[in-house]
Amino acid sequence: MSNIIEIESLDVHFGGIHAVNNVSLEIKEGEIVTLIGANGAGKSTILRCIAGLIKPQGGTIRFGEEVITGLSPDKIVSKGLTLVPEGRHVFPNLTVLENLKIGAYLRKDNFHKDIDYVYSLFPRLKERHWQHAGTLSGGEQQMLAVARALMAKPKLIMMDEPSLGLAPLVVKDIFSIIRTVNENGIAVLLNEQNANMALKAASRAYVIETGSIALTGSGNELLKNERVKEAYLGKSKQ
Repeated sequence: MSNIIEIESLDVHFGGIHAVNNVSLEIKEGEIVTLIGANGAGKSTILRCIAGLIKPQGGTIRFGEEVITGLSPDKIVSKGLTLVPEGRHVFPNLTVLENLKIGAYLRKDNFHKDIDYVYSLFPRLKERHWQHAGTLSGGEQQMLAVARALMAKPKLIMMDEPSLGLAPLVVKDIFSIIRTVNENGIAVLLNEQNANMALKAASRAYVIETGSIALTGSGNELLKNERVKEAYLGKSKQ
């Protein structure tokens, strides 16, 4: 499999803080790759750099064969890369259907068949297509954020803390959907605090500590790693 994303020597500074320090990573077509680490480790910053929301001070980001470092977010979306942001950021005063249509705003083709596709993934959204997004539950809003990102027909979808603040049963639903999306040919990059669930879903993973890559390996390898168990999985998972 060829790389869909390749990052070389990424550096990001916020004032005197070295938020991302010489990070190099790759995602192959069809993979689920997860970033795990403590709050403030730099995981969200990496995703936001890829999405064009933050301009790095150094390094190169390639999407396929093309360098996308420094491109605007809309141009990056148009190339087939979308971000589901932390906190969902749905449009609360618009309906579910209107939120989905916004996800397809850059498309020139007929996207209506893809509305049926995302409704097949998220039946609850179909039931609530007329409802304002701000009245949905937290889990339903997360589903809407993912569905909206899928409306852009991405080759790679990034998800920033998709399980944050959700009940355990809803978290299981979200990870089931992540696997289904991936099985339908879309590569996935996760930033996820729930390291246990994320590593079980992931083809490969990177452990980010203070802006740098501390460990990398398959999801199964890191699930068994004693350092990862102690720091991120807890004694109950050992």
